[in-house]
Amino acid sequence: MAWILIVFLILLGGLIAPFGDILGTKIGKARFSILKLRPKKTATIITIITGGFISSISIGLLILVSEEFRQRLFVDIPFLQKTLDESKKALIPLQKEQEELEGKIIQKEKELNQLKNNIKEFRRGNVVIKRGQTLFIAEIKSNSNLKRDFPTIYNEADKFVRKIVIPNNKEAKNILLWRPSDITKIQTIAARGGNWILLIKSATNVLKGDKFVFVSPDLLENKLIVKKGDVITSSILAESDLNLKSIDLQIKSLLRETRDKIMSKGSQVSEIKTNGNFIKKIRDFLQENQNIKFKLEVVSLRDSKTVEPIVVEINILKIAS
Repeated sequence: MAWILIVFLILLGGLIAPFGDILGTKIGKARFSILKLRPKKTATIITIITGGFISSISIGLLILVSEEFRQRLFVDIPFLQKTLDESKKALIPLQKEQEELEGKIIQKEKELNQLKNNIKEFRRGNVVIKRGQTLFIAEIKSNSNLKRDFPTIYNEADKFVRKIVIPNNKEAKNILLWRPSDITKIQTIAARGGNWILLIKSATNVLKGDKFVFVSPDLLENKLIVKKGDVITSSILAESDLNLKSIDLQIKSLLRETRDKIMSKGSQVSEIKTNGNFIKKIRDFLQENQNIKFKLEVVSLRDSKTVEPIVVEINILKIAS
């Protein structure tokens, strides 16, 4: 059936095409004009119309005769178009995810390059200040005027950093650089009142002899982290742990937990100070008490705020059976 239809369309096109050409030629010779066009252009238009007529007849015959053609034209094509539109919509979130992933990859590449540069600097041995290192701490009390006191704080911080970076240059001044927007933000927060701690941290690694140090100021609430007598962390010892080696490991683990706990509360202290006589006290206690359960407690020996040292002692207690 399909071959018969194809042969018929070829014959039909072959018959109508010469007819259109003859018709166009006769109209051209007859000097016939449509819409005041030149006869030559009129003949061209007639030829174009004839070609369109051939195509229309061909498509019409295909629609009438071929069920497969009708299926593809009126069912398959709209279905495919709808599927394509849905696929495009589904692709939009994937494209966004791809862009985000590419952005993360670029960021990680920048961080990797920065890390490589840092490693090179460390290998040269010239780094005197590490990125993120706290350079200066100032306490801002509730009755302080940060806008008024800021130049004094800056000069003290600048003087301290100069001694580290360029100790031999006595004439250098104002080597600290920070964004004015950071200062404005800090002054706005401090103006609300309350007790604060101003931290000035290095924004980059600094080499000895650098002329400028880029810093990032940060304002933290100066709050009470632990009170005197607070039990910060504790651990129960089993009978198998009642030896100095196991207890030493338990104490180190407790001190790590203590550091993590106080930092989670906002403390800026990275080390815990201990009362030096607790080891002897624990040893003497174990010699006098055997075959019972014990409890280790890390107890604060003072009130400590955000940047104040955390001083603790470790007590060992009996647990009632």
